[in-house]
Amino acid sequence: MNDGQPGGTGGEPAGATPDEGRARSGDPFDDALALVNGPGQPRVRPGAEAATVRTPYAARGAAAGEGGDAPYTPGDPYTPDDPFAPGDPFASDGPVAPGNRAGPTGPAGAEDPPPAPGPRPTPAAVPWHLARDIARRAVTEPPAPLTSALGAALGRTLAAPLTALTDLPSFDTSAMDGWAVAGPGPWRLDHPAGTPEAGSPPGILAGHAPTDVLLDGHAIAIATGARIPSGATAVLRSEHGEVRAPSGGGRRLYAPQPVPPGQDIRPRGQECRRGDLLLPAGALVTPAVLGLAAAAGYDELTARPRPRAEVFVLGDELLDHGLPQEGRIRDALGPMLVPWLHALGVETAGARHLADDADTLYAALADSTADVVITTGGTASGPVDHVHPTLRGLGAEVLVDGVEVRPGHPMLLARLAPGRHLVGLPGNPLAAVSGLCTLAEPLLCALAGRRPAPPYRAPLAAPVHGHPHDTRLVPVAYRDDERYGLMAAPLHFHGPAMLRGIAAADALAVVPPGGAKRGNELELLELPWPAGWSAGWAPDTPTDWSASGEL
Repeated sequence: MNDGQPGGTGGEPAGATPDEGRARSGDPFDDALALVNGPGQPRVRPGAEAATVRTPYAARGAAAGEGGDAPYTPGDPYTPDDPFAPGDPFASDGPVAPGNRAGPTGPAGAEDPPPAPGPRPTPAAVPWHLARDIARRAVTEPPAPLTSALGAALGRTLAAPLTALTDLPSFDTSAMDGWAVAGPGPWRLDHPAGTPEAGSPPGILAGHAPTDVLLDGHAIAIATGARIPSGATAVLRSEHGEVRAPSGGGRRLYAPQPVPPGQDIRPRGQECRRGDLLLPAGALVTPAVLGLAAAAGYDELTARPRPRAEVFVLGDELLDHGLPQEGRIRDALGPMLVPWLHALGVETAGARHLADDADTLYAALADSTADVVITTGGTASGPVDHVHPTLRGLGAEVLVDGVEVRPGHPMLLARLAPGRHLVGLPGNPLAAVSGLCTLAEPLLCALAGRRPAPPYRAPLAAPVHGHPHDTRLVPVAYRDDERYGLMAAPLHFHGPAMLRGIAAADALAVVPPGGAKRGNELELLELPWPAGWSAGWAPDTPTDWSASGEL
């Protein structure tokens, strides 16, 4: 079922200090439990005592209605349907609404009153950064590594450090076509036996080992990559040398200026010495890594296997072709999630559509052997939201049940069995992307044994409104500014059910509670495809920010 975004929020229990009930051990699971259970409650991991511990959606379902959404009161600063405050120039309704005064100084101008306090997140939801940390730590040990031929390791993760098996280069080589010379010039030209003295082929070709010592005052033609003969002191480039035939016979090589020792010689071990660390364990095997490994002497690599995933798209209302009709809509998640997972280096077949039926979902999860099952929809508490009851029936351990993030609040992470997990994504498309980046991506990264990428930050090109208490993920596109350099420009069409903004985005900006001003540097979640590949196609985004009044 396509989920909306729950409006109910909450945080520390009334009267509690910020530290009450929080774990002090540093264990992210205990930290999450303190948020779930509240102060003074037993630290039982979610799912172990589901009936008494888990309270995220069912507890508020009766009051909030289907999906756990709290009733919306006109005048609230935040609505479930549009995560931006009214009048935001980047809201999904497009143009600037009357009365908006957002400007260069921040999300709201000086004439705007501060937003009224919104409802706090429920105790079940965990902070966004903590949710990602829990997902990353949920994998205690990646699958056993596999040794395979070089080509088969592409896209996998090194299970052991890559060390050089030889010096690179393994002998002194010529960096240019020209002549290997010994001592100062001019030089007498030598040539291999059987080669005409004036022959055009170089005297020493790549792949051929010279056997004779080059005597002082002599030179011999040499090709790029060829082994330097013993006795040579430098290489004179072909465009810098001049061959003359004196009247006394023979041939002489002249240079317009002295040739310093070592010129255009790549010395043995210049790039690395045998035993040097080339790449650490956890590095992604790219085409360049395959080339480096081959140059360093490897025929095989030991790498972690790619994680295996299954995608179950839930919902009776979804169509797999044609136009929306009779209350049914096109499935946007199946066509999007599978290639997205492929871009993350995950093995997965096509998405499987499941009806809104509890028995069908139970059988599909029970029969799956994938490392990670990803479901879409059904994570709230409506009449056809079967994910939570099914997980209880399977005896799964719920690790994350709700995240303080918009969109995508009702996402979840559960352990189905040792080494097997489920990520439950909301049914709304952009909310599902939020869940994919928040929980699935760090989990799959850990399964692949890959080191997490360091956070990337960039300044905002325009102010962004924030949720009163939750983190927000906002699609942004990179823009070059003459004054500020590379900036992240917020895009329109970012509602939970919209994909138009993310389709033109380079990254998702992590907006803290309360919003961010223009120029604030924010953490960015870069999308797993080349940045800027959709440049020029950003919908309704000013290309000249200074002309738009935002810079």
